[in-house]
Amino acid sequence: MSRTQELSYGLAYSPNDYTDHNYRVPIADLQVRNISYVRVQWVDFSNQIRYKVLSRSYFHKLVTSSARPGITGAAATMSIIGGAVSSGFSAIGELLHAFDLDTLRVARYAPGHAVVMGYFQEEIPHPTRGLETPLCPRTILKKVVHDAEVNAHVRFLVGVEHEFVLLSNTSPATTVSDADWCTSLKLASGTRESLVLQEIADVLQASNIELQMYHAEAAAGQFEVITGPLPPLEAADTVVYTRETIFNIAAKHGLRATFATRVRPGAFTAAHTHLSVHDIDPLTQTLGEALPLQHPTYGPTLTRTERSFLQGILRSLPSLLALTYPTPFSYDRIQDGTWTGGTYVCWGTDHREAPVRLTGAPGPGGHHFEVRCVDGTANPYLAFAGLLGAGAEGVRRKMALEVGDCRKAVVEMSAEEKRSVGLDEERLVRMPKDVVEARDKMGKSELVKNVFGDEFIEKYRSVNEALEKHLVMEDEEERITRFVTMF
Repeated sequence: MSRTQELSYGLAYSPNDYTDHNYRVPIADLQVRNISYVRVQWVDFSNQIRYKVLSRSYFHKLVTSSARPGITGAAATMSIIGGAVSSGFSAIGELLHAFDLDTLRVARYAPGHAVVMGYFQEEIPHPTRGLETPLCPRTILKKVVHDAEVNAHVRFLVGVEHEFVLLSNTSPATTVSDADWCTSLKLASGTRESLVLQEIADVLQASNIELQMYHAEAAAGQFEVITGPLPPLEAADTVVYTRETIFNIAAKHGLRATFATRVRPGAFTAAHTHLSVHDIDPLTQTLGEALPLQHPTYGPTLTRTERSFLQGILRSLPSLLALTYPTPFSYDRIQDGTWTGGTYVCWGTDHREAPVRLTGAPGPGGHHFEVRCVDGTANPYLAFAGLLGAGAEGVRRKMALEVGDCRKAVVEMSAEEKRSVGLDEERLVRMPKDVVEARDKMGKSELVKNVFGDEFIEKYRSVNEALEKHLVMEDEEERITRFVTMF
């Protein structure tokens, strides 16, 4: 065994490992599996998981009798905040929510139910874009993935750390335990939280989702479930299924699971998102950074494709935060010294004070990037589409990595240390300080415009402004209660 092999660690993943939907339930098997109902599910612009429940017989009729099986609904379905429709949407117009039958799976957290995702489409083809609507999050992500394969010759894998807090009460918000990170006390056998976490783990594994681990986190009542990487669309669907599993199993035990950014003073809650980029044909790939390394710290263990992918994300990161940090309270995480990614746009190897952390062993399928500025209030389809769209643009344009590996927090660096990793005055960029600034940067970004389109930006901004107004309240306890009951 070579010295390199002796020192190897971790697992290497490849998009080639994922060839089919091994969780899919054939429609003919629904009755055999005692499924009486099918949840037709979607995630709106404010990251609310919504669904309508169809009887099995009606679902079967739709699937077997229609060329485009699905259900119709108001075009304003993406915009509802607190029971009201956001500005720019109205009572006029409908969309078809066309079933994606590849996503049909047993909802093991809800006995007797299955769940299916879908694509929102025009009922009648639009004169220029056909059946596509620019407001469907799953369609947007699917297009990003397709465009990356065709124009940048790359594929992606995405994995997520699911942090959440268990509450015994929402008003006032009361956590189940104040024990510390990974302590035995926080998951003591027989406690309600221990039973909840194990049942979540059992359901995920029975659902053919790769559970890597679960553990107690640092904040009061906080825990984490980590699932394995998947191709982007499947990964986003799995985030939704995992969150529904966590919500429902907690509710079964009389608890509320919340993905709110922070409930009480202490550690924050996030949804750290791990991205890896893979050349479709490494032997013929001509895209990615073509120049030699500008400096030894500029990603020497990264491939040319990975360097360009990273540069694409760093270049557009401030304009993506309205998608990855959609609530006003998400920006409490934009600070230094709290392991939440810091206040400057940068990256670093195993650096938790950088918004992008390089982690994993060097080599094919080992390296990946942990984007630390994503939380559980973000719509996963939109967050993934923005990040992957930015990375793919970096590969397609052969962007050279302009920032070196930061080995300490930028706020602690001297002027010379900053210059040594390329963080001169021009490249020393701060993260948005609040959601208002983030929305402004999103609206001015050519990358966001190219990935999402003008209509999406206008409508998403309207919903996000309504969400901000809905969540901001003068009374602190009322604000917390509203936040934890919504997310």
